[in-house]
Amino acid sequence: MNIDKINVIKSLSPDAEVSQIGDDIIWHNPSEPNVTEAEINAELKRMQDEYDAQEYARQRVLAYPSVGDQLDMLMKDMKNGTKTHQVACEAVKTKYPKS
Repeated sequence: MNIDKINVIKSLSPDAEVSQIGDDIIWHNPSEPNVTEAEINAELKRMQDEYDAQEYARQRVLAYPSVGDQLDMLMKDMKNGTKTHQVACEAVKTKYPKS
């Protein structure tokens, strides 16, 4: 994920009025305290770590059967006394475990 500095600054200071030209940050509200480069880097790392920690969830969304297919599985499982839906979901969770 590519997180830009503006999003990082807005995470640290939601009311900040800033823009970015190249690597330069322009503060438009002089009364707003500027965040330091160290604060920006720390927040960027935190946001990236948070994004990375959810990789398993993004992979699961792509791997689960469609809602229609899952409903079909559930109906057939109820009718036949089987567990195909449970097995399908557990296979995805096993393939993409929550870290």
